[in-house]
Amino acid sequence: MPKPKKILVAPLDWGLGHAARCIPVIRELRGQGAEVVLASDGRALELLRQEFPKLMALRLPGYGVRYRTDNMVWNMGRQSLKTLRAIGREHRAIRQIVESQGIDGIISDNRFGCFSEKIPCVFLTHQLAIKTPSAISSRVANFFNHFFIKNFGECWVPDLGGAENLSGELSHNLPADFPKKVKYIGALSRMERRVVEKRYDVIAVLSGPEPQRTKFEAAILEQAGRLPFRFLIVQGKPEERGHFFSQKNIEVRASMTSTELNETMLASGIFVGRSGYSTVMDLAKLGKPALLVPTPGQTEQEYLADQFFREGVFFTQKQTELELERGLVAAGKLSGLQSDFFDGKALSAVVSAFLDRC
Repeated sequence: MPKPKKILVAPLDWGLGHAARCIPVIRELRGQGAEVVLASDGRALELLRQEFPKLMALRLPGYGVRYRTDNMVWNMGRQSLKTLRAIGREHRAIRQIVESQGIDGIISDNRFGCFSEKIPCVFLTHQLAIKTPSAISSRVANFFNHFFIKNFGECWVPDLGGAENLSGELSHNLPADFPKKVKYIGALSRMERRVVEKRYDVIAVLSGPEPQRTKFEAAILEQAGRLPFRFLIVQGKPEERGHFFSQKNIEVRASMTSTELNETMLASGIFVGRSGYSTVMDLAKLGKPALLVPTPGQTEQEYLADQFFREGVFFTQKQTELELERGLVAAGKLSGLQSDFFDGKALSAVVSAFLDRC
């Protein structure tokens, strides 16, 4: 019997979304007989360890990006040298891991340094066109984005390739030399839709870089206590196991497994959270109405929130202008995402072809 292919899956620790959307990829890899090794840092690594406790989990150098202001160019510009150094450390660590662990292939979710010239490597992203506040900074950001992606044999986009899609301009404006490299694999979500009994009026799921995650949590807690709704707040801290009531109507959980989160999202009326792409895919899977609050300074989230607001799908507010009661009422009047953006056959096919090359 042939030896299982050993595949390294390495999501970026930039909130929990990158790790969360790797979960269905990991499940597919294991379902096709691959041995999976996990690699990340921070809360992303903790989430994967919680989800797959029996898999080997390795720590990679962190990028350590923080969103201190609502100006993306300032946030990223002042941290660019630190990020490039982190990518270099990450690439050196990957070379060592490939040799020491006998890795046959790599799937990197937005970790630019996670590639090896010796084995097949895939870059997983929904951002082929990074948006920034100015045309000049966008050209610079995308130059480096495409430069690093070219180190990978393939680029998997978790979306549909046609006119009906979730990511819009982020994934569908391809450079001239990209089409053969890019494969649209359908949206990815660890969630499953079914009917459950309602237990909460609102579920707020927190994630994203600090200190904005903490500021968002504080704003929700302060306003939720004045409203006649039952709230569940999931803090997005997989390294912790806290569970308490901050007020009679506000239950707080530090983290949840995918199964627990799936169950409680289904058992809740309205979702409150970031407009990150992984969150959007989960909402599409479950068909939930939502109040989306982009991380300040994260233009990708601002673009997605604005797009779905204009389409009458989700309601959105800025974090600095959060009016929870008004937002919840408005969100409850909108439809949410009802179309099917998922393609399990496409994911199965690209994974199978990838394993054949490894």
